[in-house]
Amino acid sequence: MLERKTVLGRGKYGKIMGFSEATRVGKFVYVAGHNAHNENGEITTIDSYEQTVIAIKNVERALREAGSSLQDVVKTRVYVGPSTDWRAVQKAHREFFGKVKPCSTFLFTNFFSDPRLMVEVEAEALVE
Repeated sequence: MLERKTVLGRGKYGKIMGFSEATRVGKFVYVAGHNAHNENGEITTIDSYEQTVIAIKNVERALREAGSSLQDVVKTRVYVGPSTDWRAVQKAHREFFGKVKPCSTFLFTNFFSDPRLMVEVEAEALVE
């Protein structure tokens, strides 16, 4: 049986809904969708680029806690809201993943749990 490591979330939804921020099973790391909430659970910007940077840094933190890094990412999913500047989202994604070049899917959605949210990022990684 493969060893399983769970990275518990900082936010309220993990406890309410019963999920973790990241789960590592063997060499695979799966990171739940992260958005622009800071460590205090606050949304501090309504800028598409800045929200994407915060979301990716939250993904990076979860990866690190699972024993991985952004360099190990093989797949991302980026959910983009209706009022989001998708070009700014792509720019931020490229800045973090431009050398790694994971497979990526950008999905456009009409709804997030908070109307101020503009983007959410998920990731999957493979650790050597």
